[in-house]
Order: sequence, then C-alpha cells, then structure tokens
Amino acid sequence: MSDMRRVSSNPHVRAKETTSNIMMWVVIALLPTAGFGIYNFGVDALIILLLSVASCVLSEFIYEKAMHKPITVGDFSAVVTGLLLGLNLPSTVPFWIPILGGIFAIIMVKQLFGGLGQNFMNPALGGRCFLVISFPAIMTNFITDAYTGATPLANLKNGVEVNVMDMLIGRTAGTIGETSMICIAIGAMILFALGIIDYVIPFTYIISFVIFVGLFGGHGFNWTYISAHLAGGGLMLGAFFMATDYVTCPITPRGRFIYGLILGLLTGIFRIFGANAEGVSFAIVIANLLVPLIEKYTIPRAFGIKRNAKKEAKKA
Repeated sequence: MSDMRRVSSNPHVRAKETTSNIMMWVVIALLPTAGFGIYNFGVDALIILLLSVASCVLSEFIYEKAMHKPITVGDFSAVVTGLLLGLNLPSTVPFWIPILGGIFAIIMVKQLFGGLGQNFMNPALGGRCFLVISFPAIMTNFITDAYTGATPLANLKNGVEVNVMDMLIGRTAGTIGETSMICIAIGAMILFALGIIDYVIPFTYIISFVIFVGLFGGHGFNWTYISAHLAGGGLMLGAFFMATDYVTCPITPRGRFIYGLILGLLTGIFRIFGANAEGVSFAIVIANLLVPLIEKYTIPRAFGIKRNAKKEAKKA
C-alpha cells in the first residue's frame, strides 16, 4: 500500500507563472504608455492614473473584506484594471470620474460576478463604457493647454487632413494612453517576448479592421488613411492589452480567430458608420459578451465522440 500513487483531481499540468506574476508584467508593459501619457498631458494625467488605480484596489479590498472573502489585491489584477481604465480617460476629466469608474469596474463588473476569472467583460472597459454613456460631454472633452483641437480620428471622420507621424509619436489630443503607438508597441513586444499574449487575437483584429476600412472607408486601400486609423484612438491599446484579457477572450484556437474577426468588424462599423469617431471599447465589450457562444461552437469534440452522437441517441 505504501507504493501506491497518490492521484489528485485535474488539472495535472503545472506552470511557474502565477496570476500576480502575469499581472505584474502587464503593469510593467504599460509603463511606457503611462509614462508618455504623463509627459504628454502633465500632472493631471498622473493624478488621474493614481486615482484610478487606488479606487480599483480599495474597492476590491473593501468589498472582499465586507463579504468575508479572501483578499486578492495582491494578485495585481485590480492594479491592471485601474491602470487600463486611467489610460482610457482624457486628462481633462474631473478627479471624481476615475474614482467612480474604478468602483463600477471592480464592484459591478468584476466582484458581483465572482471576482477574477468570473467577470463577463473586461472590467476596465466596462467602467469606461459606463462613464461614456453616463457623462458623454466630460468623456469626449480632449481640450488641454497643449492640444486645443479635435482628436485625429474626429478630424479624419470629418475629412480633415491629419499628421500620421504626430499620431505615431503621440503629439496629438486623445485619452492618456492612446496617443503614442510607439509606446504601446514597446509594451506589446514585452508581452510577446514573455509569452503572456500570442499573435492570433491582436493580429486578426488589426488585419480584419484594415480590410474593412479599405473596403468601406471611402478611400480604398490608401495606406495614409489606414495608418491614421491604426495609429489613432485606442485600437492598438485595445488590441494588445484588453482584447487579449485571459478571462474574457475565447480559449479555443478557432474561437480566438473568430473573436479577432468580430472585433475588427465591429470597430470598423462603429468608426466608419457610427456617430462617434472611436469604437474600440464598445467593440471589445460586445465581443466579450459573445465569447460563451463562440466557445460553444468552436470547442473541440472529445476523442471517440461522433458529431451526430446526440441525434443517434435520440433515435435509439
């Protein structure tokens, strides 16, 4: 009996990566974007980012303490949510906006559905969409001392010429984290190098969006126009840091491909045919809601199970 093997329940595969480890690297990958946002928009951007992170961490701690649940703020997931929410806000918003958005993201989107791993949409984007719907005037005000005009995407939608190089570098109006495509790319390369994200979702998202804009944007495959769409708004930030969220994206290979296609299609529809120049946040949130359906029809069949086994069983 002493030689018998101990058999535990699955999963049996173990990895060195932990949730806190992965989240910490995501925070590090976001630092170039956050740093440039602070440099670009000044101390107001720093305060908004700090308030957003603090409100998310405190909301999670207070809720779990009140509900007598294990305290999970040490896994850095609330920090990631707060940082992403802050990066998706204009630097001009009142300081109570990131606090309200952080509370909504953590309590309403994350904790009320069971906490990390159970949320049905990306909490940061859920918080941002809530703020955009509730306070549209505040959330679309990008006028600062440095930038007094409309965002490049708004100009693009109105037929005004934009400077793509300024958009690549980040010398434009916009939310704190969406302006510098270069900084976002640096962070994405860190995540790719560490194997935290793979290429399927972001590249499928970007390629399908480019095809849609080329076909329906009214400019054909004009690469200056398409580059402006890619560099403007939150598309790159969303593609690499939010669409790839482990909890709210599909786990099946075909499902991840379909998910990317849906993201590109929805973002293209919102930008080209919608009233608003942006559309990434709502595209990702809607795609998040479709994930259970995507996985239902893309999950691999178990070995030895016939495709029509259920129908045959009913006939029998």
